[in-house]
Amino acid sequence: MPKKENRVYSRYTNEALELLSGRIKATRLERRITTQELSERAGISRGLLRRIENADPACGIGVVFEVATLLNLTLFQSDYDDLLVKNKTLEDKIALLPSRARRTKMKVDDDF
Repeated sequence: MPKKENRVYSRYTNEALELLSGRIKATRLERRITTQELSERAGISRGLLRRIENADPACGIGVVFEVATLLNLTLFQSDYDDLLVKNKTLEDKIALLPSRARRTKMKVDDDF
């Protein structure tokens, strides 16, 4: 088994993790949802849910967001429709930015 990497995170990242994980745990407890119930709804193990609630930065962002969404927590101070609009605006902005300066490598078809 590979050795666990000791990664250092910024204070901002750590505080953001603490805030989101704290909101998740507090909301779960307020609504009297057990770790077993929430983990089953999210399709994850109870251990992973505990790691999320303890602000483990190694947890996948998609899983963390899904748990927050299942608890109906607002992310980014936006509702779903607002997120769609912001994502569309971001896609339009990215489309206007120049592509990479390097040419893409030509794919060699060596299947004879």
